[in-house]
Amino acid sequence: MSLRPYRDICRRKCRQVMVGNVPVGGGAPITVQSMTTTPTHDVEATVTQVKDLERAGADIVRVSCPDAASSAALKEIVDQTSVPIVADIHFHYKRALEAADNGAACLRINPGNIGSATRVSEVVDAARANGCSMRIGVNAGSLEKELLEHYGEPCPEAMVESALNHARLLADNNFENFKISVKASDVFLCVAAYQSLAEACDFPLHLGITEAGALRGGTVKSSVGLGSLLWAGIGDTIRVSLSADPVEEVYAGFEILKSLGLRHRGVSIISCPSCARQAFPVIKTVEILEERLAHITTPLTLSIMGCVVNGPGEARETDVGVTGGGNGTHLVYLSGVADHKIDSEGFVDHVVELVEARVAEIQAE
Repeated sequence: MSLRPYRDICRRKCRQVMVGNVPVGGGAPITVQSMTTTPTHDVEATVTQVKDLERAGADIVRVSCPDAASSAALKEIVDQTSVPIVADIHFHYKRALEAADNGAACLRINPGNIGSATRVSEVVDAARANGCSMRIGVNAGSLEKELLEHYGEPCPEAMVESALNHARLLADNNFENFKISVKASDVFLCVAAYQSLAEACDFPLHLGITEAGALRGGTVKSSVGLGSLLWAGIGDTIRVSLSADPVEEVYAGFEILKSLGLRHRGVSIISCPSCARQAFPVIKTVEILEERLAHITTPLTLSIMGCVVNGPGEARETDVGVTGGGNGTHLVYLSGVADHKIDSEGFVDHVVELVEARVAEIQAE
């Protein structure tokens, strides 16, 4: 038991699969994924977006392969990027064969959708030959007709049954190098499906609230759904699905993980919402600091508090802290200890310097 047991999260035990050189499940760090929005056959545009996602911290990136031109482009895309690439396949099994041969680290595919047992075997053989894992991706919006007829509507039972049916097809081919997702846009349905699936199997689980919406609403919706599952120890890799720049999905994913202490990347800013007591413009200051510190990947905490009501208490818990004071003079804390005072002029530059200096110390340790 830890010093603060109320913070402990006991993660679900499961198998581990590899997506390229990235482990998923089996106690590995929870990975953050996103997906490109460019036409995959446009190699230059797709590579640019994949690299943007890499810089934002994405561990895995998915691209859609709806046609032969897209699966053919994978070879160049994989050659020009370093993050593992997942090929999203829906109905045409030949796209899966091409994607595996062209360097995809993983195939997102539902084997029950691609036709005969022979085709499933061909896809499994291609994946095995190329060291390619798979993800079974069940979605409430595209459940099999027979399951909808049996259950009457998308429900957790139907989604789990669909996932296990697909898993059985792969297991029948002696292939178990896969993870599973059971996504829905309805938070209650999605969470219930994942809870049931977590009890029904020991495969790694890819979490996501699908079609979550625009940047603000989708981030909140995903935080509620994914957060509740992650807090319960369920989930091995996540994607926040937003109708926004995919880079925002990566940022949101890491913020969810950071808030639960499951993964740490970059500067975590603790800041007050500000009020009439603020001794400096907190909101604008935090906005600028977020932008100025976005390049930092080393985990570090920074508190920016506008006054002395809660400021000292928060500053004592962070690597670098600033508490607003009177007459334009503010108190700086380093490693939780009051260190020196600074004026409002040059405030942001000084804080950036302090954070970068602390990062250098951490990296040198």
